[in-house]
Amino acid sequence: MTASAAGVLPTPGDGAGAPFRDGFPGAEWAPAHPSNYTWARRPSSHTIDRVVIHVAQETYRDTIGIFADRAREVSAHYVVAADGRVAQCLRDSDIGWHAGNWDHNTRSIGIEHEGWVDEPEWFTDAMYERSAALTAYLCDAYGIRKDRTGVIGHSEVPRATHTDPGSLWDWERYLRLVNAV
Repeated sequence: MTASAAGVLPTPGDGAGAPFRDGFPGAEWAPAHPSNYTWARRPSSHTIDRVVIHVAQETYRDTIGIFADRAREVSAHYVVAADGRVAQCLRDSDIGWHAGNWDHNTRSIGIEHEGWVDEPEWFTDAMYERSAALTAYLCDAYGIRKDRTGVIGHSEVPRATHTDPGSLWDWERYLRLVNAV
């Protein structure tokens, strides 16, 4: 069973000091297991100044399942499906374990996209448009630059060993959509 993020996430005032953000409007709440992320009060405890774009190498549902599996030790804040659905797996204020670099985990919000880096048919118009709307929302909420300094690929995280979102991800199109929202 799933619910909207607004109906399940903590209410304003639960965390002292941090402005409350209940996430992207319309996102499905699909919580990661608490052992797969670090509870925090961002942006009070850590500045949020990056969005990290990932391709999951999995389907939407399997990615959500991985984040819910306590043994996996991985999570991102959001997952975007090829059909444009969005799941929120963590509160924006929490620290996801997605970047492969603790500093970037503490300062970023991770967005996973279903699909595989070498299969561009996963990167649909619906996915690009909904993900861009999500990224624009996050950039506006946290004062993140809507360019390649504020929105980066997983492969660009220092000391990361991943190649996603890969060479088939259309950065020019994506940032144009982010800035058009």
